[in-house]
Amino acid sequence: MVRAEIIAVGTEILLGQIVNSNAAFLSKELAALGIFVYHHTVVGDNPERLSEVITTAEKRSDLLIFTGGLGPTQDDITKQVVANHLHKNLVEDTFHLDKITQYFAGSKRVMTENNKLQALVIENSTVLQNDFGFAAGMFFTLSERSYMLLPGPPSEMKPMFTNYAKPLIQNATGGEVHLESKIMHFFGIGESRLASDLEDLITHQTNPTIATYASDNEVEIRITASASTKEEAENLLSQTEEEILKRDGEFLYGYGDESLADVVIRKLLKGKITISAAESLTAGLFQAELGGTTGISDILKGGMVTYSTEMKREVLGVSQQVILEHGVVSSECAREMAENIRKICHTKMGISFTGVAGPGGMEGHVAGTVFIGLSVEGFETETYSFVFGRDRNHNRNRAVKQGFQVINQFLTEKMGF
Repeated sequence: MVRAEIIAVGTEILLGQIVNSNAAFLSKELAALGIFVYHHTVVGDNPERLSEVITTAEKRSDLLIFTGGLGPTQDDITKQVVANHLHKNLVEDTFHLDKITQYFAGSKRVMTENNKLQALVIENSTVLQNDFGFAAGMFFTLSERSYMLLPGPPSEMKPMFTNYAKPLIQNATGGEVHLESKIMHFFGIGESRLASDLEDLITHQTNPTIATYASDNEVEIRITASASTKEEAENLLSQTEEEILKRDGEFLYGYGDESLADVVIRKLLKGKITISAAESLTAGLFQAELGGTTGISDILKGGMVTYSTEMKREVLGVSQQVILEHGVVSSECAREMAENIRKICHTKMGISFTGVAGPGGMEGHVAGTVFIGLSVEGFETETYSFVFGRDRNHNRNRAVKQGFQVINQFLTEKMGF
């Protein structure tokens, strides 16, 4: 197993002036080659600190990839520091030197001496051609450890890596290893419980590996397998996925980059199920989430934001009896809101949200209390109650996601989607 470390050189990254997008690109590319990136390091334009970083990286990594610091200015120090650290000389690369001189001659500009620095490479290295700039890249192996130096601008770095560096890495690391990953999304279960349910799998994992991540009100599992063939890696993934589903499959809603909202919208569009929404505490967040999808007008017919009691009664048609006997924060109110919005908008499905976003309570309910109603043509209206108990915006966003989960469960269990 090859362990890689990506070292970005540039004070501008540490200052937050630019984002280190190169590291994300390289990590993804290396993963596809079966190479594990264990460390991302960022260091400023300081020779002493960069030398310290190299020493540390050599103790823990087999492949060191540097980005940035190959230009013509005084703060471009990468190859000089790497060469000095390894007791190597810098030599001129004829191809890149000619490219630089021809450019300046063709543009009738004066070439300053420091521009030649971009054509310097570490002796005995394989030169990586820069098709979109002047700074040469390089790759070499020393004492069973490989070093790669790439330019900082992504427009130069990405094509250099893709066209010239990747084949060299494959040869240096002993051929192609297939690394396959699968992302599983779960809702309605906390990360701690999911990790507990899978504790034995996680504790004894070797290949595939399992990692849980808490995200926006949900949990993600990433399974990663490596093998000599793509088919073998995918088979390893399937075996682990099957075991996970045996334990917590009821909470799975999707795979890959698809969000819970994406899953629900896809099912609604497939079934041509029109929908409308009546929102109180969510104040239109649910409909806004729907509206972000192209083609949603085929199923989203409209909705209402009825924040006040008067709007619920006079516009949405919630009965005065329900308001007096149960209040607007109640399952009874959620039921009438869902049924009425479906009738008003002439849709197959109507959903409602009412509750207490916070920070204070209301009608005897604590902050975070939420009632959701779901009315579907031909089915009995259902209501659901939750207590999220967090800050105001968390409660509102969680209510929206819970609404999508309510719809998803209904479509799966009652309509076979």
